[in-house]
Amino acid sequence: MKILKNTILLLLIASVFSCKKDTQTNGKLNVVTTTTMITDLVKNIGGEHINVQGLMGSGVDPHLYKASEGDVTKLVNADIIFFNGLHLEGKLVEVFEKMKNKTPIALGESLDKNTLIGSDYFASNYDPHVWFNIDYFMKFVKKVTVVLSEKNPENAEYYKTNETKYIEKLIALQSKIKEIIETLPKDKRILVTAHDAFNYFGKTYGFEVLGLQGLSTATEAGVKDVQKLSAFIIEKDIKAIFVESSVPKRTIEALQAAVRSKGHEVTIGGTLYSDALGTSGTKEGTYIGMFEYNVNTIVNALK
Repeated sequence: MKILKNTILLLLIASVFSCKKDTQTNGKLNVVTTTTMITDLVKNIGGEHINVQGLMGSGVDPHLYKASEGDVTKLVNADIIFFNGLHLEGKLVEVFEKMKNKTPIALGESLDKNTLIGSDYFASNYDPHVWFNIDYFMKFVKKVTVVLSEKNPENAEYYKTNETKYIEKLIALQSKIKEIIETLPKDKRILVTAHDAFNYFGKTYGFEVLGLQGLSTATEAGVKDVQKLSAFIIEKDIKAIFVESSVPKRTIEALQAAVRSKGHEVTIGGTLYSDALGTSGTKEGTYIGMFEYNVNTIVNALK
């Protein structure tokens, strides 16, 4: 039944994309995005001249996300589609491949592959969590500005102005983040989370990062993984480990229990936003707010 449902959905995608033309609503570009980080970025650049629909909401895991029939309708009506790429939205690949007259923009593919972190688990793949390097995110910003300007040249100056303002905010964020992290001794900069989402963060700010699961949450952690990581926590006398908003907390709770079973104590230092932003309308519902919240949570817990 599951296979039949997926087949019907793919046939629907193939049929509608073969005949659908680009369309605009109220003179505005219809833009569809995947992750919440990209949705927030595009809104900052496009502003009042675009209609943005994000497929994923707060707490949604992009590694496991599957397109619904409603998503297909959004994609059909899109003038532009932005997604992360680098295999982050792995289960949407089939949908994107069926788009005969649309070319979704994979922002991650525009980055220099020689600078990306490779994957020990997936040959020829890269760590897709590139938004935790703010320099990379600024490249996303510039790419989005170029695409919107090419599609809607009459508002190119507006998009460029928004780009400049947003880049300035991101540069200010970088400075603030560095100041906060400098208050944490270097020997305490060990970050243990549910899965390997923070490697770019660790590389940029000098943290040793360990995830209970691999780069993708589709890879389940086994008993050996839990035991190995619990031994490391005890050896390094790590005070706190962290839950992720888009990953079930049971994985970290199992790790905490394993540490306790060996006569040691480790606290859960809080919930970090990794693959999705916080609730829309809150500070953590923005990329800048999320980043600042994460860093404050990490530093305060590890101190």
